[in-house]
Amino acid sequence: MRAALAFLTTLGGARGPEPGSLPWFPLVGLGIGSLVGAVWWGAAELWPPLAAAVVVVAADAALTGLLHVDGLADAADGLFVHGATPARRLEIMRTPDVGAFGTTAVTFALLGRVAGFATMAPEPLLVAGLWTASRTVMAVSPALLPYARREGLATGFLQGPPRRWPAVGLLVAAAFCVAAAGWGGAAALLALLVTAGGVLLLAKQRLGGFTGDVLGATAVAGETVALLVASARW
Repeated sequence: MRAALAFLTTLGGARGPEPGSLPWFPLVGLGIGSLVGAVWWGAAELWPPLAAAVVVVAADAALTGLLHVDGLADAADGLFVHGATPARRLEIMRTPDVGAFGTTAVTFALLGRVAGFATMAPEPLLVAGLWTASRTVMAVSPALLPYARREGLATGFLQGPPRRWPAVGLLVAAAFCVAAAGWGGAAALLALLVTAGGVLLLAKQRLGGFTGDVLGATAVAGETVALLVASARW
């Protein structure tokens, strides 16, 4: 568990990805989501909704060390560049600078997250459920797609997770989301899974598989869309 905590958050010390850490991703996601949800509840007691939402998004970014946001930026630059080969896309994703696609993707993601939090009453259970689901998707992806690089940070995940536990993670996520927001919570969870699946499918088509950046993009994109769906007028 410590390896998963260290990889997914700024807690637990710096450690690289390890195959044995994958089964712990949903639990770590639950912990991150619970902390972010608690910050949401506390911030809403102190500030107006918009200011509280900014505090929540900042707290989430600090807790995860911007790992997934950085993945979204790199993945967007590689996946959306026009007419490039898979090798060229992977090369673009490895460059340290951020291009127009990455900048735009991160901007919309952060705005979407702030808007989602700002337009809902605090529901810590919803955040806990969605964050559990996003990390479950991240953990199961190496068992579903090939690795797009010959070497890289995510090679530590290539043995893949056990086959049974992802269903447990999703069941816990569903229970939390429905308990928090009823049908709106269920729709938000479904939106997260569809969005994350779309990112993985695009990566399969344009890269030949997943990378560590793609895993981060699934989390940020899925959570953002889910928050917007949950904030709809159900």
